[in-house]
Amino acid sequence: MARSTLPDPVPPDASSRGGAARRSVLASLLISLRPGQWTKNSVLFAGLIFGEQLRSPTGLARSLTAFAVFCALSGVVYLINDVVDREGDRCHPLKAKRPVAAGDLSPGFAVAVAVVLTAASLGTALWLGVEFALVATAYVVLLVLYSAWLKHVVILDVLTIAIGFVLRAVAGAVVVAVPISQWLLVCTVLLAIFLVLSKRRHELVLLADGAVEHRPILGEYSPYLLDQMIGVVTASTLIAYIFYTINPETVQKFHTELLGLSIPFPLYGIFRYLYLVHRREGGGSPAEMLLTDRPLLACVALWAALVVLIIYRPFAAWGAG
Repeated sequence: MARSTLPDPVPPDASSRGGAARRSVLASLLISLRPGQWTKNSVLFAGLIFGEQLRSPTGLARSLTAFAVFCALSGVVYLINDVVDREGDRCHPLKAKRPVAAGDLSPGFAVAVAVVLTAASLGTALWLGVEFALVATAYVVLLVLYSAWLKHVVILDVLTIAIGFVLRAVAGAVVVAVPISQWLLVCTVLLAIFLVLSKRRHELVLLADGAVEHRPILGEYSPYLLDQMIGVVTASTLIAYIFYTINPETVQKFHTELLGLSIPFPLYGIFRYLYLVHRREGGGSPAEMLLTDRPLLACVALWAALVVLIIYRPFAAWGAG
């Protein structure tokens, strides 16, 4: 294995970081909440779109509110995770710059903000409905358990993150009171596993011999093992999505067989992602890759636009009018 090129652990005292200017508390808090990662919560809109509620102002408003709730809860999880992992993050070339690890945000203040955000978010969730509040609570409890314990259990660390994505999808369906296809849930969990495994592989390659020092669970994996797992979930994800689009129940629900036209976009998107992971050393942050890689972003945008056009057929409605 290649020799680690990690820098020495970053001390928590900002004054020892080469004279770098200390970030303000507000700026540090915003960075720790990771708004760039909130795109992961867009899976909540699957219930709105595939539940045929996109034209409903009430449904759209409820989905947007639910999205805001999960963005806040995601921020809570990131804050807690940064507090728990602050020592290990100081051994990482990129994570050492996180405010808690760098000493710009105190652990106590981060936890206090997390408690306030949790109370406000779950209060809003309860206002949206008891079922939605239960799903939101399950999400934050699961991810807190991940930060405290499950991230140190091989395979369960990957599955926990994937279940978090499924809970987002379920929450998006519950908040607009629509059933969600089991096929879509299967696609969600498989795609999430694909992204998490790719992230694990990126960490192993980036950190080399220092991987275990940063995250002990990485010692249970190897690039070869992760490549085998990624191969399995890649094929499974694509097959599940193809079956969903051509399933008779899907055709009957949307009164069209055209959803199969969207199949090339997941194919290209996953292959593009694998290209970035293996040839461009990407995969450390799926949300960042989505926002910075134009071909990948265009693929997702075109897929979403095509799905909306097929399901809602706006041009047919205008013609009928």
